[in-house]
Amino acid sequence: MTWQPRLPQDIEAESFRRIEAQVSPHKFPPEVWFVVRRMIHTTADLDYLDTVRFHPQAVAAGVEALSVGRPVVTDTRMLLAGISTGRLGRLGVWASCLMDEPAVAEEAGRQGTTRAAVAMERSLPFLGGGIVAIGNAPTALLRLIELIKQGAPPPALVVGLPVGFVNAAEAKEALTRQACPYITALGPKGGSAVAAAVVNALAIMALEETES
Repeated sequence: MTWQPRLPQDIEAESFRRIEAQVSPHKFPPEVWFVVRRMIHTTADLDYLDTVRFHPQAVAAGVEALSVGRPVVTDTRMLLAGISTGRLGRLGVWASCLMDEPAVAEEAGRQGTTRAAVAMERSLPFLGGGIVAIGNAPTALLRLIELIKQGAPPPALVVGLPVGFVNAAEAKEALTRQACPYITALGPKGGSAVAAAVVNALAIMALEETES
């Protein structure tokens, strides 16, 4: 087997070319495909072609929120680490994750729930009009849906892609029934990397709009 080292941008461009070659033609409008293609690129999983679900206003809402500097809240440090801070910095966007706060662990113990669920509760001051990205914890997504139903200011966009065999599929199915704009994928697949890829794709589009 032979191979040639390539620059990162060359590898990415060739990856996108191969994705296009495998799936063309596809059913997605350009702005949605821009996001879905990055989800596939990150995971090498073409199943997202069939399982991905977008609220009709999802991309526009996410790009607008980033363009005006609204915050991003994540459910894990891993997801936070996967988001391009350089792009967010150019947009004036602050991203955070409260999962590791000592008070979150203490409250989760008192409530008999997960740190992810409590972190969503404690993120309430930042949620309204921002983006919530969930890539690991179904309990975070389920609690977020409960909070919105209880009257919490809704995010501009929920990127709901928790992974796993317990409650992940159920949480994502519940998200598709909400009025709040969302991006998700049915079934157990997801993860921090793919959720970060969605936010990064939206950030690229937001920068193109603000810097054009």
